[in-house]
Amino acid sequence: MNITHIFGQMGPMGWGVVITLLIMSIYSITVMIDKTRSFRAARKQSLQFLPEFVSQLKKSNFQGAIDTSRKYKKSHLAKVVIAGIQEFMTDEGEFADRHDLVNACGRALDRSNALTSAEMKQGLGGLATIGAVAPFVGLFGTVLGIMHSFSDIADQQNTSLAVVAPGIAEALLATAIGLFAAIPAVIAYNRFTHGINRLEARLQRFADGFHATLSRELEVEG
Repeated sequence: MNITHIFGQMGPMGWGVVITLLIMSIYSITVMIDKTRSFRAARKQSLQFLPEFVSQLKKSNFQGAIDTSRKYKKSHLAKVVIAGIQEFMTDEGEFADRHDLVNACGRALDRSNALTSAEMKQGLGGLATIGAVAPFVGLFGTVLGIMHSFSDIADQQNTSLAVVAPGIAEALLATAIGLFAAIPAVIAYNRFTHGINRLEARLQRFADGFHATLSRELEVEG
């Protein structure tokens, strides 16, 4: 028996299970590729962005810092900076005192961090769902295969291996495809979640430091 023969023996429900698992697997692979590319691009731009940004801050050139942030718009650090500096520059005249402005900048940085975190986590819920559901979908296919074997035994009144083998093979194939869909999804979910947690901590530290810089700038101007 070969894979082609097993697929040929499957009924409509068996095919439904296989197609569902293949769709899950394709979705997982798509999310993994997209996240890997976006994370690599963001990391590369962050490494290029940070030295230029620090150079502009040392000169107290906030417009230059904004321009640098927009230049590296894929960088998660740059997104946080844009939110903070725009609050600092556009709303300065709308607050009664510097303390209010510092608080407004802090809120802007927190909002930017939250939005960036939500953006990074897009698609991960699907990976988690596939990792949890795919084995059970495969198990359903396993049950269908075993039922197929019992049906063949009843029809032919024979329990030989030749009779039960097609159904058992179908059951094992469904199990294998379910695991093929679930295992990479679980590994990718854990890997991306760990990476995002580390990045969130880094963004928070960066936002806190940048907020302190803006606060000092306001004190100097005051």
